[in-house]
Amino acid sequence: MTTSTTPLFRAENLCKSYLSGTEKIHILKGVNLTINSGEMMAIVGASGSGKTTLLQILGTLDTADKGKLFFEGKDLGLKSNQELSGFRNRSVGFIFQFHHLLPEFTALENVMMPGLIAGRKKEEMEGPARLLLQQVELDHRTSHRVGELSGGEQQRTALARALIMKPALLLADEPTGNLDSRAGNLVFDLIRSLCRELSLAAIMVTHNRELAANMDSSCTLKDGILQQS
Repeated sequence: MTTSTTPLFRAENLCKSYLSGTEKIHILKGVNLTINSGEMMAIVGASGSGKTTLLQILGTLDTADKGKLFFEGKDLGLKSNQELSGFRNRSVGFIFQFHHLLPEFTALENVMMPGLIAGRKKEEMEGPARLLLQQVELDHRTSHRVGELSGGEQQRTALARALIMKPALLLADEPTGNLDSRAGNLVFDLIRSLCRELSLAAIMVTHNRELAANMDSSCTLKDGILQQS
C-alpha cells in the first residue's frame, strides 16, 4: 500500500549504454526520478537523447545496465520475468506514438484485449471496456474496426486499452506526436482528466513543451542526465 512517505514509483541511478561498432555509447548516465499517485510528469529532450529507452526501462520492457526500480517501495529487480509480466499487465498502462491496435478487431475488442490476455472472461471485460470508451468519447464507435477510425480516435482507443486493467502507472511515449493539434490536445486533456479522476501517476515523453508545461513537473533528458526543467 502506498503511503505519504513511500512514492508510488522510483527510479534510482539508471544507466544504459550500447555498442556502436567498437564505440560504447552511453544513453543514460545515472537517471533518478520519483513520482506519486495522481502526478503527471513530462520528459522532454532532443531526438536520440534516450527518452524512449528510458520509458521502456521504466516499464520493464528493457533492462538497465545499472540501477534500480521501485514500485510501492518494492524492488522490481527481485522479480522473475513471469512476475514482471504480471506487473506490467496489472500495474502499468502503455500508450505509444503509434497506437499498436490490432486491425482485425473492433475498438471494443481492442480495449478488452489486455484483460482477455490475463485470462479474464469476455463477459467480465465488456462492461468496463464500454465505460472507458464512453469516457474517451467513443461510445458511438465501439463496433468499428481500427481502419474505420481516425488517427485521434485510434489513439483514444489506445488510451482506453491502456486503462482497462486499472493500472497505477501510465507511461506514454509521444501519444500526440502523430496527431493534428486539435486531436492531440483532446488526447492530452483526456489523459490529464483521467489521471486526476483515477489517481494515476503518468510519465509522458513529448517534444511538445506547451503540453509539458501543463503537467505537474517537467524534466529534460540531456547528455544522459535527467534534469528538472
